[in-house]
Amino acid sequence: MTSSHPRRSGAQVLIDQLRIHGTDTIFGVPGESYLAALDALYAQRNSIRFVICRQEGGAANMAEAYGKLTGKPGIAFVTRGPGATNASIGLHTGFQDSTPMILLVGQVAREASDREAFQEIDYRRMFGQMAKWVVQIEDARRIPELISQAFHTALNGRPGPVVVALPEDMLVDEVEVPDAGPYKIARGAPAAEDMATLRELLAAAEKPMVIVGGGGWTAKACADIRAFVEANDLPVCASFRNQDLFDNRHPNYAGDLGVGVGPALGKRLKACDLIIAVGPRLGEATTGGYTLFDLPVPKQKLVHVHAGAEELGRVYQATLPINSGMANFAAAAKAMRPVDGKRWKAETAAAHAEYLDNIKPGPLPGTVNMGEVIAWLNKRLPDDAIITNGAGNYAAFLHRFFQYRGFKTQLAPTSGAMGYGVPAAVAAKIAEPDRMVVSLAGDGCFLMNGQEFATAVQHGANIVITVVDNGMYGTIRMHQEREYPTRVVGTELKNPDFAAYARAFGGHGETVEKTEDYAAAFERAVAAAKPAIIHVKTDPEALTSRITLSKLREQSLARQKH
Repeated sequence: MTSSHPRRSGAQVLIDQLRIHGTDTIFGVPGESYLAALDALYAQRNSIRFVICRQEGGAANMAEAYGKLTGKPGIAFVTRGPGATNASIGLHTGFQDSTPMILLVGQVAREASDREAFQEIDYRRMFGQMAKWVVQIEDARRIPELISQAFHTALNGRPGPVVVALPEDMLVDEVEVPDAGPYKIARGAPAAEDMATLRELLAAAEKPMVIVGGGGWTAKACADIRAFVEANDLPVCASFRNQDLFDNRHPNYAGDLGVGVGPALGKRLKACDLIIAVGPRLGEATTGGYTLFDLPVPKQKLVHVHAGAEELGRVYQATLPINSGMANFAAAAKAMRPVDGKRWKAETAAAHAEYLDNIKPGPLPGTVNMGEVIAWLNKRLPDDAIITNGAGNYAAFLHRFFQYRGFKTQLAPTSGAMGYGVPAAVAAKIAEPDRMVVSLAGDGCFLMNGQEFATAVQHGANIVITVVDNGMYGTIRMHQEREYPTRVVGTELKNPDFAAYARAFGGHGETVEKTEDYAAAFERAVAAAKPAIIHVKTDPEALTSRITLSKLREQSLARQKH
C-alpha cells in the first residue's frame, strides 16, 4: 500500500508540527544533539525565526516571557545535559507563573541510553516537578501526536510548561506519517448555579474585595472583569506581579499584593468579609506568607476561580470554588445582574485613595531616589509600554510606584527568579517590535543573565535597561540585617561599569548618580535607537522603599535585646 504522506526525517516532521501549531519564534542555544532539527529549521527560516541566545537560562526565560506576553506557548530549544540544566530556571518560572511554554531538549541516541552516556540525563526524573508533562519521543512516527499533546497540555487547564526530549538518532529516522492539525484550546466555564451563589454571597457582603491574578487571561477577559467591578462598585487588587490585569489608574483599584504590600491594603484585606479571587493560586507571595487569610478555612467568605481544578482547595478551602477559564468566568460575571454596591462604595473610594497615597515617593538616602525615578517613568512611558524586571529589592520600587495601564504591559517572575528581566525584555521587543520595552534590574540580578544584552544587539531588540547598583544583594542583605544584624557576609558586590559594558557590546551606555540626571539619560538612551543600559548608582542605605538599612539594623538590634 502506497502512503500519501511524504517521507521525511523526524526533524522535518518536528519542525513541520511546530509550524502547524503557529510557532513563529524559537529561542535557543545550538547543540550537537539536535543538529538535524537545526537543519530542518533552515527550510522554514522564512516562517520560523530562531533567536540565537548566549546561555540556555536566557533562552528559557525568553520563551517564558514570550508565552506570558502572547498567550501562545513560548518555544525554547536546548541541548542535552548542561543545556537542559541551564534552562531549568526558566522552566520553573513558567510552572510557578502558569505560563504556556515548551522546552525541546536534544537527547543522547537511543542505543546509548541508560549508560550515563555523554551529557545523558533522564528528563522525566529531572523535570518531573517543574513541568506539567515530560515526554521523550522514541519513535519519529509519533511526533505529530506527541507534539500536539504538548501544545494542548501547555495551554489547557492551568497553563504551564512541557518538556519534550528528542533522541538525536530519532531525529534522523525517515518516516511516512500524517501531520496533526493545529491545537484547540478548551476552557472550563462556571455553571449557572455557581454564578447564582456568587451573586448571593456578594449581595450579603459588607466588605468585599476582588483579587485578579494568575495565567490564562485575555484582553477581553480583563475588560469583562472591569465591567463586573464597575457594575458592582467593587474594590479590586492584583496578585503578586499581575498588576497589568487591571488599570492601576482606575478609581476602583486598591493596589497589589506581594512582597512589601501596602500596610493599608493588608489591613483592609484582613477586614474583608468576602474575597473573590479570580485566577491567582493564592500562593505564598500573594498571601503574605499565608498570613492574610486563615488556614485552611479563611474567616472571610472565599470565592476562588481557577482554571486548574487541582488548585481549588489545595491551600485554602473556598466557600465557592469555581473551575473555569478566565475569559468564560469574566464574561459570566459581566452578564450577572449587579447587586447594590452603595454600602461599600465609600470603602472602594477609600481603598483607592490609600493606594494613591502609597505611591507617593518619600525621601530616601543618597543622591538618587528610585521612587522619584519610577514616578518619572510612570509619567513618561506610553500606555502600551512593556516593563520587565527580575527579582530583588529594587523591583519593589517599580511595583510600588509604577502604574500599569493595560493587559500585557508587565513581565515579571512570580517565581521570584533573578536574572529574568533582561531576557524577558529581549523576547518582548522581538515579539512586539513597535512597543517601547523598558527593563529594571538590580546589579546582582542583571549579571545573572546580562549576557543576553548581546542577543539584544544581534537581533536589533532596542530595549532600555536601568541597572540599579547598590553594591550588594539587597534582598538577602535585608533579611541578613533583620535576622543577624551587623553580621554581614556573602552579600557585598564589586560591580563593573555597566554603561561601559553596554558600549562594549555595541549598545548605548549612560551613568546616573543624581535623580535629576535620569530623565535626560533616558531620553538619550531612547534616541540612540540601539539597546541601552542606564547605570544608576544608589546609596546602600536606601535598602527598600519603606526603611533604610540603618533603621532596619537598629530595629533588629533592639528586638534582640528584648
